[in-house]
Amino acid sequence: MSSCIKLEVETEDQTPQKWCISLAEDVFKRFLSQGSPTVHKVFGEGSLFSPLLFGNFFDPSDAFPLWDFESESLLSNLRNSGKSSVDWFQTDQAYVLKAELPGVGKTNGQIHVEKGKTVEISGQLKQQRESKTKDWRSCNWWEYGYVRRLELPEDADWRRLEAYLSNDVILEIRIPRNPLHTDTPEDAVGKNSE
Repeated sequence: MSSCIKLEVETEDQTPQKWCISLAEDVFKRFLSQGSPTVHKVFGEGSLFSPLLFGNFFDPSDAFPLWDFESESLLSNLRNSGKSSVDWFQTDQAYVLKAELPGVGKTNGQIHVEKGKTVEISGQLKQQRESKTKDWRSCNWWEYGYVRRLELPEDADWRRLEAYLSNDVILEIRIPRNPLHTDTPEDAVGKNSE
């Protein structure tokens, strides 16, 4: 029996300095080599959160222009070897992302839209020990959780973005297209104050 739940999409995240520490390729290799099975599921080959998902190393905390590329071309090697369940595409009505959340599930996954320009999928895997920083995303975030930040296309209607989780594993994000939409979040604020 399959279950599907709608996830809350946050638009107000005031966390200062989040994702301020970049994940370097040499640090990632050391981290992965010492990691647990959960770490390998979350950051391993073919995972949405792997820095190597797109072929070359790319820090998942940096925004990636996903919909500028065809999934077939970027993921062909992983798909041919059966190592990825990530897919994205666009229709006349929407941009769609589907991905397995390996071993993380609904309990800690979060979806944020930042300033109408970036969608962020993140979650905490383990609690931080006592630290000077209060938020795990402000330090070596990969030790405590995962993230994938994606640039939204200009015609994406970020206000109507919806996210669903099926069977606690498959994430689907749908972002309606609005070809007439030219407002940025700053424009909307300016119009509201007039």
